[in-house]
Amino acid sequence: MNSYERLCFNLLGMRMKGQREQYAQLRNDLISARLKTPFEVYLSTAFVSSILVGLIASVFLGLITWMLKIPQLIKYKGEVPEVFMVLAQNSLILGTIFVVIFSLLVFGGITYAIFIVYPSVVAGNRRRNIDATLPYAINYITAMSTSGITPAEVFRQLGDSPIYGESSVEARYISREIDIFGRDLIDALRIVSSSTPSLRLKEFLQGSMASISSGGNLTNYFRTKADQYALENRQTQKMFLDTLALIAESYVTAMVAGTLFMIILQSIMSVLGGDSKPMFLYLIIYLMIPFGTLMFVIMISSMTPES
Repeated sequence: MNSYERLCFNLLGMRMKGQREQYAQLRNDLISARLKTPFEVYLSTAFVSSILVGLIASVFLGLITWMLKIPQLIKYKGEVPEVFMVLAQNSLILGTIFVVIFSLLVFGGITYAIFIVYPSVVAGNRRRNIDATLPYAINYITAMSTSGITPAEVFRQLGDSPIYGESSVEARYISREIDIFGRDLIDALRIVSSSTPSLRLKEFLQGSMASISSGGNLTNYFRTKADQYALENRQTQKMFLDTLALIAESYVTAMVAGTLFMIILQSIMSVLGGDSKPMFLYLIIYLMIPFGTLMFVIMISSMTPES
């Protein structure tokens, strides 16, 4: 907790403690995202930051509106009601007040929304990373367990292996519950499984708890899940490649052949019609092709699994 967060907590921390039930989803997102900021501190920072950003934006835009006299640039044509004529005499003051209030609400609201949504975004990124690295992490766990290492030490070794990304982070939380808080392995697995953002990891940890509680062979369980997730990973990769091939064909058809056909057609029509400024041709070249390509890039990037 830095000095700014400490200041925000001193201002609103006691009031935020009574908001825990109303922000239950935010608390869960903070835990799933593994953010180290406590709930009361984070919510206090969100409120104070929203107010500060709203005030700064409203003062800045209000000064610009007042100095440039923007409301007075608006001219009414035709007959208007009598009340608008009265308001027009004070248009600068009223317009500046409106801009200040509007800026305060909009920029403050956007800042607050960003603070509320940010933990869920981080948790979603962690979920994708865990799902991508989990098959390889389970193979590592299986190899360690086959050599006779205890389950607690297996998760501890996994936590010390950063190459497995967020799966290693979850394993470190299991080790923390055991080493620092003195819990047994089943309680540690239960706590982490209830807070992890990945459903696949939650299922794996709950299965491990059931196997330990029933006295089953944990190594066989690890081996079975490793085979299952390896098969699912191959199926996911095959499905992604098939989808990628379909997107590539769509791109060639729409953004290469389609735009080339429209450019040739529009060029011929412009020459025959004597149009010196073919606006539709400019729209195709400078708007449709760049933004269409950008949309395909964003779509592929969002679909690509974590490496």
